[in-house]
Amino acid sequence: MTTGVGAPLFERALIDAAPVDHLCDLSIDLEPTQIIGTPVGTRFTYIVKGGRFTGPRLQGTLLPGGGDWATVGSDGIGRLDVHATLRTDDGAFIHYESRGVAVFPPDGRKRLADGERIPFEESYIRMTPKFETADPNYTWVNGLVILGYAELSKGHFDHRMYRVY
Repeated sequence: MTTGVGAPLFERALIDAAPVDHLCDLSIDLEPTQIIGTPVGTRFTYIVKGGRFTGPRLQGTLLPGGGDWATVGSDGIGRLDVHATLRTDDGAFIHYESRGVAVFPPDGRKRLADGERIPFEESYIRMTPKFETADPNYTWVNGLVILGYAELSKGHFDHRMYRVY
């Protein structure tokens, strides 16, 4: 690799798509949203009733009680802070944590309140999940870099995750 003014930093050409494969889909049912005004923004607390995840190597349930503690700032951007517990179909427990951003169309909150689903093309919900477990059958998830996106409807959240390889 050459260095200097105008020299490329990498010999490898730019990629136009991240090298990913599908990890799993997570379908989440939520308790009614708690909305709290605070000095740092509006807090939206989404508590998990339960859910299901399915993928080529991961299947199981999302246990009740986890949730998303999102904050929407004056810029209209939601900052996501998700923590939950997954239980695989064969009984392993996996801690699920995710950060991300959510941007909805101007009428998005009203549409959600009216029961409408906000489709992928009309929102920007992008996340970077992490998994943690000591179960020997699933320790491979601890070292993954994961990207995801989601769609939200009233009382429901669908999240698709990809492993970056």
